[in-house]
Amino acid sequence: MASSPRIAIDAMGGDIGPAVMIAGMARARRKDRTLRFDVYGDEALIAPELAKHQPLIEATTIHHTTDAIEASEKPSQAIRRAKTTSMGMAINAVKEAISDAALSGGNTGALMAMSKLALRTMPGIDRPALAALLPTLGSTDCVMLDLGANTECDAQNLVQFAVMGSAYSRTVLGIAKPRVKLLNIGTEELKGTGEIKEAATLLREADYLPFRFDGFTEGDQLSRGGMDVIVTDGFSGNIALKTAEGTARFVTDLLRRAFKSSLRSKAGFALSRPALNLLKVHLDPNNHNGAVFLGLNGLVVKSHGGANPKGVANAIGVAARMIGNDIIRKIGDDLDDFRAHAFANEAAQ
Repeated sequence: MASSPRIAIDAMGGDIGPAVMIAGMARARRKDRTLRFDVYGDEALIAPELAKHQPLIEATTIHHTTDAIEASEKPSQAIRRAKTTSMGMAINAVKEAISDAALSGGNTGALMAMSKLALRTMPGIDRPALAALLPTLGSTDCVMLDLGANTECDAQNLVQFAVMGSAYSRTVLGIAKPRVKLLNIGTEELKGTGEIKEAATLLREADYLPFRFDGFTEGDQLSRGGMDVIVTDGFSGNIALKTAEGTARFVTDLLRRAFKSSLRSKAGFALSRPALNLLKVHLDPNNHNGAVFLGLNGLVVKSHGGANPKGVANAIGVAARMIGNDIIRKIGDDLDDFRAHAFANEAAQ
């Protein structure tokens, strides 16, 4: 466990570039003075931004490169430039144990491809998954995976996602025994694809693992707070996530339009402002920023490309908590336990 987490930052990723990344680093370090950073990118752009945050300078090392991955760049093209780009160099810092985790707001496909190639998957993991926190009406957020890394998954993949998502929930949210559900088209046991039903059977039998499998959930329950981990394939997960984000924007835009419709509505807005500010905070994606590639031999965190400094700081905080709680070891231990029980059951048959 790293006493002073060291995080590699791709300063050239994201929609704005070094300015927001450096400001996010400064914000994160004000909360945690043990943080250290390796920043990869164009020093001519990074140094002036770093100079605006003097307390951050002593905790930051700049690694110069002018080569960066474009937002529209294909993963196959990005891989060929991994050694020279800011994104690839940040990931390699994790591989070489220079840094404890890497963070980028750049091209998601390129980040996944380069991370998987450089770090490889953990023993017992067939495919890494992209996991993130969703806001809920409950007392804590909810972990959801996969959110787009794997469009097709078999039952074993879904079980592995459940193990990884549970470790994430225990680490980041502090939930001792997370409630895990599979996303499905209904809650009845007979509904769903063969892969989902097989995964449910395997998870019900894995009651020795540090989570509680609670069956199926439907899409309209994602934000209700009745579960801690939602497991699905990347195709369905990405659609569900984008739909939830779109619905949140729709609600806020509709409220904004309604409050501007008349003088009486504007007066109502003035009276309702405290409650609306709470709603805004709850739905702000910057407060939930920091998706994680789980299942790799190293930590890689994906920040929203349009995240503001608060969002970047939150993503850094996610990385730091995962480093401090040794999530890779926890996932490995849970997988070993699952495989040992599965092997024992096969031998007994």
